[in-house]
Amino acid sequence: QVQLIESGGGLVQAGGSLRLSCTSPGRTFSRITINWFRQAPGKEREFVAAITSSGFSTHYGGSVKGRFTISRDNAKNTVYLQMNNLKPEDTAVYYCAAGPVVGSTDYWGQGTQVTVSS
Repeated sequence: QVQLIESGGGLVQAGGSLRLSCTSPGRTFSRITINWFRQAPGKEREFVAAITSSGFSTHYGGSVKGRFTISRDNAKNTVYLQMNNLKPEDTAVYYCAAGPVVGSTDYWGQGTQVTVSS
């Protein structure tokens, strides 16, 4: 079982920045891919970004490419999602999910709300 805990959400003005964190206790963290998804009210879940276990490979959804950066610190069992130049359409609940490959959703966190005001 993998436990995932997101933090760092909040309210920010358009053009601002936030950094989300996804932490997982235990020894398996360094062996799993972490994916970020988001879901806005009335919309389908959207893939945001992913980082492989080593951190060497990253992937981004088209709507965030160039604005968001995913990174990880396996010594701290934490993945970060740096979000810059935020737009109102980035408003959503952001979830981290874990599994063996990019896009895996074997395990989910509880989500953290990001609200971008115009």
